[in-house]
Amino acid sequence: MPLENNLFRRLFVLPTDNLLLQLMRYTFVGGVAFVVDFALLYILTEYCHFYYIASATISFIAGLLVNYIISILWVFRGFGSVNRFQEFLFFALIGVIGLGINAGLLWVITDCFGVYYMLSKLITAVIVYLWNFFARKYLLFSKKSE
Repeated sequence: MPLENNLFRRLFVLPTDNLLLQLMRYTFVGGVAFVVDFALLYILTEYCHFYYIASATISFIAGLLVNYIISILWVFRGFGSVNRFQEFLFFALIGVIGLGINAGLLWVITDCFGVYYMLSKLITAVIVYLWNFFARKYLLFSKKSE
């Protein structure tokens, strides 16, 4: 039992700079943030009748906030800046670049190729996920940024 408990703590509790563990954790966090983003996109577009790009912007920001909070508490704990405001601004800047990638690809895939906007969102989410993880890992939460 102690070995299993130790493994559980290493995988899910203790701070880590192991790339694979961080990627696993970030994938979970990204999944939670994506559910918030995806659900809000659908609700705002289908029920509130917002233009899908406006809905995507609002939902992306909501997902960004969820992602930041869980990331600093769990994924990259112990590797960020002491100045949380500055850290959040940089985190948000990476997110804004991701938002630009998201909106641009969403528009191209939906309007230029005629793909249903929710399917377009799935495609863009994978690309933005990769951008966000690696930018945050190496530009914001690396040992060099301490």
